[in-house]
Amino acid sequence: MTETAVSANRLELLQIADAVARDKSIEKSLVLSAMEDAIQRAARSRYGAENDIRAQIDPKTGEIQLQRLMQVVEAVENEATEILLKDAQAKNPAAQIGDFISEPLPPVDFGRIAAQNAKQVIVQKVREAERERQYEEYKDRVSEIVSGVVKRVEYGNIVVDLGRGEGVVRRDESLPRETFRTGDRIRAFIYDVRAEQRGPQIFLSRTRPEFMAKLFGQEVPEIYDGIVEIVSVARDPGSRAKISVTSKDPSIDPVGACVGMRGSRVQAVVNELQGEKIDIIPWTDDAAAFIVNALAPAEVAKVVLDEDAERIEVVVPDEHLSLAIGRRGQNVRLASQLTGWDIDILTEAEESERRQKEFADRTARFIDALDVDEMLAQLLASEGFDTIEEIAYVDMNEVASIEGLDEDTANEIQIRAREYLDQRAAELDAKRKELGVEDNLSEIDGVTPAIMVAFGEDGIKTIEDLAGCATDDLVGWSERKEDETIRHDGALSKLETSAVEAESMIMQARVKAGWVTEDEINPEVDGDGDPAGIESAEQTAAV
Repeated sequence: MTETAVSANRLELLQIADAVARDKSIEKSLVLSAMEDAIQRAARSRYGAENDIRAQIDPKTGEIQLQRLMQVVEAVENEATEILLKDAQAKNPAAQIGDFISEPLPPVDFGRIAAQNAKQVIVQKVREAERERQYEEYKDRVSEIVSGVVKRVEYGNIVVDLGRGEGVVRRDESLPRETFRTGDRIRAFIYDVRAEQRGPQIFLSRTRPEFMAKLFGQEVPEIYDGIVEIVSVARDPGSRAKISVTSKDPSIDPVGACVGMRGSRVQAVVNELQGEKIDIIPWTDDAAAFIVNALAPAEVAKVVLDEDAERIEVVVPDEHLSLAIGRRGQNVRLASQLTGWDIDILTEAEESERRQKEFADRTARFIDALDVDEMLAQLLASEGFDTIEEIAYVDMNEVASIEGLDEDTANEIQIRAREYLDQRAAELDAKRKELGVEDNLSEIDGVTPAIMVAFGEDGIKTIEDLAGCATDDLVGWSERKEDETIRHDGALSKLETSAVEAESMIMQARVKAGWVTEDEINPEVDGDGDPAGIESAEQTAAV
């Protein structure tokens, strides 16, 4: 009778381990290991905590074996865990110093308290194993779309049952005006998985641009196969989005592939995103053409690019201004995010007014600097001359070729221009000395008197000061905060110095200061024609 009860208990033990392993989606061996830990704790409380007791459960029969381990030593200090060599060899002739001898112990009868403690140990170990399993499973699934069932909604945060894990869509990662109830199906994008004290945290999103890109990947076979590529995505979640696509196969229209027959493919994405309007735009490496496409449906009359600052000025017809800007600036903001360029929008009337103002400013500058009448100053400005330097150092025949001017007049204009520049240089040099800027900064290629004054006003007074600068310190930098680009000026921002020119000045200063050598900044050219290990000037400027 007793043997039958013992066999039943053993069988029940294995059945419980199987059931827990299936329910928690963990290995049966982990459950049995947790049970062994629980039995070991109970045995220590029965036989004494000072003993080194091990429990083993046979995974086939369910039989429990208890053993006390004792280390073989020359002199016993702790009788509970150590045994003399001669006593050990009496039990096992092969025993040596440092070996462990196991001594079987009778089974333990679990009392109520011991059983409760064992249960807590098993629950804790199983929970830890389950958390580890969840983390290992989901940490490699970041950037995937998962589907689940809404478990509960807490303060706007949606807790999602993923089957083998639990994720959360925080309020700021869910679409505006989107409501879910317990039991609803939901799809979302895994953007982060963290192993935290309370278990793995799986963070989901329905607002991120990557979610839309993945949805198109599921709906458009050409994207899944890699024929059509999504270059960039910009979203105003729940309202409007722009997505740029390109095709590796010239015979496949990337926009048409994403739209699908009668718009079926894009409509499937729109429905998932609660009616979010989507503009699909063909990508091109021609920045101007790409930005014009990105501003659709507005028409663009003219664009002016500043590649160093990654800024573009777009001129639109007066009647298209509101369309180009969009409601609350949405269209131009999304176009800027999509292309990575800062976009300034002007109407044709505003651009014409600005051109007239620039023309008037140039005219006034020429009148003041060259001491000529308004008509002659306007003539020079209309011929495309922008600065006094251009007039002073251009070939005299270019000035003389202007209708209404002869060689004597052209020569006189250039003399006055050079005299003005000399006077201006003397004024700047005096100001530079007053600011305490050292003379040897002028030995650096590209450094003009005006730049030396700008250096002094920004506290750059020595070769070492310039050598310690970063490119951004001189030309400024931009940062994007909450969909708004904030521009920070550098020491030379007002002088329109490019990032490449600024970097060249800094590197020359570092050579002069002895920080680096010419060989270090001009290494041997590699097989592609670029200096090995050094980024191109364009890459450096972009950084």
